[in-house]
Amino acid sequence: METQQSFADHAGIGTLYLVPTPIGNLQDMTYRAVATLNEVDLIAAEDTRNTQKLLNHFEITTKQISFHEHNTQERIPQFIEKLQAGTNLAQVSDAGMPSISDPGKELVAACIQASIPVVPLPGANAGLTALIASGLVPQPFYFYGFLPRKKSEQKNDLEQLAQRHETVILYESPFRVAKTLTLLATVCEGSRQVVACRELTKRYEEFARGTLTEMIAWSQDHQLKGEFVLLISGNPEETVTETTDELAQLPIKAQVEALIAAGNKPNVAIKMIAKRRELARQTVYNEFHDLDVKED
Repeated sequence: METQQSFADHAGIGTLYLVPTPIGNLQDMTYRAVATLNEVDLIAAEDTRNTQKLLNHFEITTKQISFHEHNTQERIPQFIEKLQAGTNLAQVSDAGMPSISDPGKELVAACIQASIPVVPLPGANAGLTALIASGLVPQPFYFYGFLPRKKSEQKNDLEQLAQRHETVILYESPFRVAKTLTLLATVCEGSRQVVACRELTKRYEEFARGTLTEMIAWSQDHQLKGEFVLLISGNPEETVTETTDELAQLPIKAQVEALIAAGNKPNVAIKMIAKRRELARQTVYNEFHDLDVKED
């Protein structure tokens, strides 16, 4: 157990600032982010060339050092040593928030382990930006990020994601959007609502909304450009995976009660049991409600 008072006097210990950067439109850079990058001693950047363009735009002269997925293990001990010596460090990724489908989480964990304060700044995030304009249910949502590269792993993950009742947020490259949507159609119904967002905050920002079937046709008929956020509407019927046969051994009423206890609504649980046991829904409904229906 430990607590952190972000803005207390840390007795000569530096602070790690997590600074979000614009996802496209430079006007989305906050005043606080600009001030922080000006005030820290060093900026750890995913790509120093890309970040230099941002720094030049805001006339920030703070020195940079590279920090990306290929030099994480080398850099972290160096950063910890500097922070412990009193250096204030800002970490940025190429776009959006550090650690969200970008480098950062290992440095944060190392700083917490070393009792170095970690201060996050709010800012641009592609997933949430897309979500609030998608037209889909905004909460609860499930953020996944990028799918794995292997098709077998993609299908396995999509199969699980398709069962979630929350709106699912994926990141995808323009070269894989059509393939990902087509693969999604193998694990869920074509009527599922999908939204594709591209070039968020930029001049050619675009939202495409429709059923999965419609979106597959759209993706195949258009030359797709720009980074994408894909949002998938939640599964209207929650499913519970049975790991044993114990549920099947219970009376019908107890089976329904078990699914309700697992978080399903009563009408959904009744429908699920009826489908699994190949019974009429009314039969399960009557059993659950202790209704003794007598024929005339």
